[in-house]
Amino acid sequence: MKSIINGAFSLLVCLAAGSVSAQEIINTEVEEEVAQATDKPLTTGTTFKVDGVAAVVGEYVILESDIDQAIESLKQQKVETQDLSNCKVLDKLMEDKLYAHHAVIDSVSISEDQVRSYTQQQIDYFINQLGSEEKVLRFYRKEKMSDLRKDLFELNRNQELAKAMQQKIVEEIEVTPEEIREYYKQLEQDGLPQFGVELEISKIQIIPEVPQEEKDKVIEQLNGYRNDIVENGSSFATKAVLWSEDESTRGDGGLIRDVDRKSQFVKEFRDVAFSLQEGEVSKPFETEFGYHIIKVEKIRGQKIDLRHILRIPKVTSEAEAAAKEKIDKIKSRIEAGEITFEEAAKEFSDEKETASDGGIMINPVTQDRMFELKNLPTELYPKVQNLKEGEVSIPFNNPTRTGKTRYEIYTVSDRIEEHEADFVIDYVKIKNFALQAKQIKAIEKWQNEKIAETYIKLNGDYRSCDYTSNWKKN
Repeated sequence: MKSIINGAFSLLVCLAAGSVSAQEIINTEVEEEVAQATDKPLTTGTTFKVDGVAAVVGEYVILESDIDQAIESLKQQKVETQDLSNCKVLDKLMEDKLYAHHAVIDSVSISEDQVRSYTQQQIDYFINQLGSEEKVLRFYRKEKMSDLRKDLFELNRNQELAKAMQQKIVEEIEVTPEEIREYYKQLEQDGLPQFGVELEISKIQIIPEVPQEEKDKVIEQLNGYRNDIVENGSSFATKAVLWSEDESTRGDGGLIRDVDRKSQFVKEFRDVAFSLQEGEVSKPFETEFGYHIIKVEKIRGQKIDLRHILRIPKVTSEAEAAAKEKIDKIKSRIEAGEITFEEAAKEFSDEKETASDGGIMINPVTQDRMFELKNLPTELYPKVQNLKEGEVSIPFNNPTRTGKTRYEIYTVSDRIEEHEADFVIDYVKIKNFALQAKQIKAIEKWQNEKIAETYIKLNGDYRSCDYTSNWKKN
């Protein structure tokens, strides 16, 4: 299946492609630039013969080593690769490059800050899997971690461009009720799918309160940095490298490029950023992540480049103990019948997204209230798998990615056992499947049109592969 259906494989190849070291861009004469990009001369008397180049898509070169390392990275992630041929991997890499190529042409924008954050997550994952930075560098044949980070950033940026382009293709596609009914009728003819056990889950989250003296300490630190920068001319970038607790930007001196009013930052951050003049340094301000100061480096029309320093107030052991005691009491009151779970969530839960709806969680994939039990996150699955309707889980700590404590309790407010697809019960899922099928057709049409007008070059044995897309332009 194509891009949307084949999500798992796409993600894995995306992770793998993020680890390769040689994806270069061709700007003018393809054959000459490929030779320059790969540091290998063209063979005399040959129109296009560059050792190691598997394919060219638009301005992007895909090397044979890219394919090899993509497969090797999948093996490192314990993915079964016996049935994964070089042709299949190249097919997916070419598809990604086609999207990225046309995303640049169409001026599709992405958040480079998110790319940096994801890149750091990848590096952390690699270190965790292989055991140390030295082993990671040896595996990816790099001398310095900064070199690996730079390559990963560029490749992840291209991947984000590809995803953004794909989203642009399907963003206006909708399905009518009639199309949903027709899709269901087709399912009935082909055989209705089976849906596993599904749960409607509600949660209450209690976050330990940061003592005011800790907040004051952080604000005083940031004011000190700001005064040294504004009054003494100290370098904001140096301060960020030394003191910022934002790992995704600290190495670049807190730099975040291409921020606009639609960038995926919290509102407080955007509001402060766009209230500053070029070169101005903000006073300390608070977001859900901690306290920041910002300096605007450059204003370019509707976009700005900025630097920021993040400091996170520390939570005391006393505050954590108080939060644990609070959630224990909430659970006891619910079980005693003094208050319903819904009422307790609205009154006490610190998670804004669910508190207003009585704690009910929304499935981010289907956008409805039901979660298929087998697809629950590994940290949540054992907490709710055996809960009966109305039963409350034991309190547990579900820490954030940065290790901040969050105490949570859950309840199952509805449970649907394994069943054959039903038009009424499963309407939202069937609607999503119908929409997905329509999107796939639109993407296939777009691919066929763009492949026809885009420079594509296949080398060697890769000309005889059986591809899902018409890369050979037969």
